Amino acid sequence: MQFLLRGLLAWDLTERESGLGVVYLAFGVGLLACTPLGGVLADRWPKRSLMVFGQASIAVAAGAVGLAVVSGNAEYWMLLLASLLQGAMFGLIGPARVSASAELVGREQLGNAISLTSMSMSLTRVFAPAAAGVLAGVAVVGIGGAYLVASVFSAVSTFLTMRLPKLEPVNPSRKHPFAEILDGLRYVRGERDLRRLIMTTILAIMIGFNYVAFLPALVEGDLGLSESHVGFLTTASAIGAVAITAFVASRADGPGSSRLMIGCGLAFGLGVVCFGLARNYLLALLIIAVLGLSTNGFMVLTSSRSMAISSPSHHGRVQSLMQLAWAGFGIAAAPLGALAEIIGLRVTIVAMGIVTFCVVSLYGSTLKVAGKVSAQESGP
Repeated sequence: MQFLLRGLLAWDLTERESGLGVVYLAFGVGLLACTPLGGVLADRWPKRSLMVFGQASIAVAAGAVGLAVVSGNAEYWMLLLASLLQGAMFGLIGPARVSASAELVGREQLGNAISLTSMSMSLTRVFAPAAAGVLAGVAVVGIGGAYLVASVFSAVSTFLTMRLPKLEPVNPSRKHPFAEILDGLRYVRGERDLRRLIMTTILAIMIGFNYVAFLPALVEGDLGLSESHVGFLTTASAIGAVAITAFVASRADGPGSSRLMIGCGLAFGLGVVCFGLARNYLLALLIIAVLGLSTNGFMVLTSSRSMAISSPSHHGRVQSLMQLAWAGFGIAAAPLGALAEIIGLRVTIVAMGIVTFCVVSLYGSTLKVAGKVSAQESGP
């Protein structure tokens, strides 16, 4: 909900693609700065405490923005500061969220757990963006009121998180946090398959997923529609994400999961290209539903694979590197927004999809070669 409201408020305050991009840049910088630390803390602190602190901070930031908007005192720098803080908090709690799933269910059901976690998040995206768009478009409530509603939801989430087990760390290290960050980097560098997976995920999300940052500009600026229409687009994407989750959950731990992951990634890239070419709202609505399906499948399967091929002692730090994809997403939004102002928004979105498709294709080719080598080494 806050993700969409951030873009709507940035567009209202600036009415520029670069204004949207800089807000997501601030979010990405906060995420980038705190994600490595979040990975270390997830491996040495109780995960429940970490998640409660981060979610409570997100609720406070949303409430502050909502009050500023309702009182008529909202300024662009306030949105930037709130985005920076929220990005930092997501960086702190993101690795703990994913690694907590492994501890709660065990490695045997890891793929199912990550898929179901993704489904729960996608279900909230079915209703929250539409509600955010509708609330923001209603004069009585507006964007400020929608932000306050989002703050209440975050507070409820914080309360529910407090009911989880404490989730103590496994063999916590006593090293300096920076030494642990370097240890995590060395570990990933020594694991070729894991290194390639992380790089592919970062590049694909950083470039391809940025289509969501420009939804307000495309819908309100290019198509001339309302904030509610932006919310319905995001809801359509979430419906697609929910639709694939059950299918992915039953196959995330199976032998064909790698092929499914590559297929979803390629469809992700092609979907972004088609979305950039869509010239009417109904077609865009259909395309984004398929795009949400493929994007969520790709993200669930890459996350599941990264956990499966890494050691439990490094889960938090591995997930912190995976989460850098979202930091990259935020950081890339600003230059992509500036590029859109120069060459056009639709051309930029199409180019983003082409780059994503090529990145996933390259990773798929390395998996195919690695599979052939493995088969030869295990043969007679």
